[in-house]
Amino acid sequence: MAALWTLSLLLSACLLWPTCLALTPPAELPQPHNLPPSLGLNSSDVSLSVDLPMALRVFSVDYHHVQAPFEIVLWIMLASLAKLGFHWSGRVPAVVPESCLLIMVGLLVGGVIYGVRHSAPPTLSADAFFLFLLPPIVLDAGYFLPGRLFFENLGTILWYAVLGTLWNVLGIGLSLYGVCLLAQSSLGDVSLLHCLLFGSLIAAVDPVAVLSVFQEMHVNEQLHILVFGESLLNDAVTVVLYKLFESFLRLPSVSGLDVLLGGCRVVVVGLGGLFVGLFFGLVAALTSRFTSRAQVIAPLFVFLYSYLSYLTSEMLHLSGIMAIVTCAVTMKQYVEANVSERSNTSIQYFLKMWSSVSETLIFIFLGVSTIQDVHMWSWPFVCSTLLLCLIWRATGVLLLTAVVNKLRRNTVTFRDQFIIAYGGLRGAICFSLVFLIDDFPKKRLFITTTIVVILFTVFVQGMTIKPLVELLDVKRKKRALPTVSEEIHSRLIDHLLAGIEDVVGYWGQHYWKDKFEQFNKKYLRRFLIREDHQARSSILRVYQELERREQRGDEEAPPLVDPRSNSRPLLPEEMDSIRRILSRNLQNFNNKTPAYSRHTLHQDATTDRTRKPLYRHQSLGERYTYITQVEDAEFNGCRRVRAGLSRSHTVCAISPRPVLQDSSVPAASAQTGGPVDPQSSAAREEQISPQHQQPVGRAPKKQLSFVLESEKQQ
Repeated sequence: MAALWTLSLLLSACLLWPTCLALTPPAELPQPHNLPPSLGLNSSDVSLSVDLPMALRVFSVDYHHVQAPFEIVLWIMLASLAKLGFHWSGRVPAVVPESCLLIMVGLLVGGVIYGVRHSAPPTLSADAFFLFLLPPIVLDAGYFLPGRLFFENLGTILWYAVLGTLWNVLGIGLSLYGVCLLAQSSLGDVSLLHCLLFGSLIAAVDPVAVLSVFQEMHVNEQLHILVFGESLLNDAVTVVLYKLFESFLRLPSVSGLDVLLGGCRVVVVGLGGLFVGLFFGLVAALTSRFTSRAQVIAPLFVFLYSYLSYLTSEMLHLSGIMAIVTCAVTMKQYVEANVSERSNTSIQYFLKMWSSVSETLIFIFLGVSTIQDVHMWSWPFVCSTLLLCLIWRATGVLLLTAVVNKLRRNTVTFRDQFIIAYGGLRGAICFSLVFLIDDFPKKRLFITTTIVVILFTVFVQGMTIKPLVELLDVKRKKRALPTVSEEIHSRLIDHLLAGIEDVVGYWGQHYWKDKFEQFNKKYLRRFLIREDHQARSSILRVYQELERREQRGDEEAPPLVDPRSNSRPLLPEEMDSIRRILSRNLQNFNNKTPAYSRHTLHQDATTDRTRKPLYRHQSLGERYTYITQVEDAEFNGCRRVRAGLSRSHTVCAISPRPVLQDSSVPAASAQTGGPVDPQSSAAREEQISPQHQQPVGRAPKKQLSFVLESEKQQ
């Protein structure tokens, strides 16, 4: 642990050393010598000469040649060592979130740089954040997004992300404008549009900060997907609203038509990013189909198409966040089916590494950029902003949840609502947006207020949310991986609910999900996945998906071996052998057993008309010629009930007995063996349908009888 912090200090010194070199006064630098005439330069060009050594140099330093990549590598190394030291710091991770410690390291480094240079340390530019650091984080979140949970709660997530964001932006902006009107002496030059612009950026809930905190708590899946999905889509909405209010500020006057066009622009930007991401996702899936002969470059297309969708959306002034999330969600299932397992592992680990480095750099630079000379303080504005962010988010969550709970089967509990409201952490998105504001007298006040809100939410709320989760006894996430049986039963329930919705005529989420699955299986998977990788069994696909999730290790599941047992854990070779056996057996089982769904069941039934079905009452016609006693009405009722049973409940066998003794016949009459009544026999023959009577002159067939399993046990 001490060695890691020592390395961090050495890297900080290395970061300061280039700064000190850059501050060397020009008078101390060596003066260039004049060029000799033999170089072909005129005497007037002597002032443009370069320094030529009089003798060969054995050792030299040319820092300016490698300055930019050298400093980038040093910053990444510092951030990685700080992250590594955090996880080796004993009990600190259980108390302090990782984001808080990284910000403190950034504050320390920024303070040291400021003390040495006596000027502000380097800041994280908005272009560097939005073009290089944010895309890998959003791509990682979208690629590993739990699709089932996300789409089951999509309505609630959009409800929070769109209406909740509008509620916070308008509430905070209008309330801050009222505060500015009350404090005319110090805040009188802040207009309504400036307050709305500041409200749009301060309402941005940062997914980086939310993920870093909620992943450590392991809350239940529903709460995690609501908070994470809301923070992910909230950024897209806040960035669009920020650009809208920024455009309003640059207009000489804002009319009602401008407001209407602004609303249309919000819809176009969101839907445009969605369609751009969908297009690049399908193209990436189609490209991965043809990578069988070059599997080495298969993972590269995942990153290139995703980043290209983000850049294309930014170029067209659309939502880049929506584009890259949609692209990742669209291409995931097809890319995983096309590429090899090694390529899937490479994609997963590279995405995790890339997003982790970007996240660490963001928090480090948040701390470094806090040490600035541009701060302006105003107690009314700063305190009002902090209080209004908490009030408007809490009221918005309570009101929106009260409405959405009337439409949900699994309601959001009050404890979950409290965590959703309390988990609105601010981060680098609002910090980067505030520096993009055009210069006006109170821009420094906006920067200071934004930094205070970020530090308060990350440190105070981020450090206290975990004890609050334990205090409120919020339901935690299941730590074990789901089994194949659980996944199969879950799909069975989905098909059952989809069938019920189809029967009653209700177009619910299961109905549309079933329609999409049918369309996906019939068209998309056949077009986007190679023929040799088409999964012929749904059970096999479930097993392969669970294998990928286990290899990815994203569930942090405990070992499957019971610690109380004395059996040793399985070796890797044994696990590989078991997996091969399961895969081969599932495939063989699928080849022997035809798979069907509710969409193809009626087709299978019609195509098998050539096979003559077996009816239970076919063998009864022969049985009547041997029956020697009149059966009462009770026998007829029993025969009708048993004839309506499903074939899956009976066993078809060749009966060696000419007579099947029914339990409804009285035992006394069965033992007498009296003569056969011809009238009763004739009456029984007349009740038989003509289509089931045996034709005359045909040889008698072997008698078939269906015996209930319960009768066999007796």
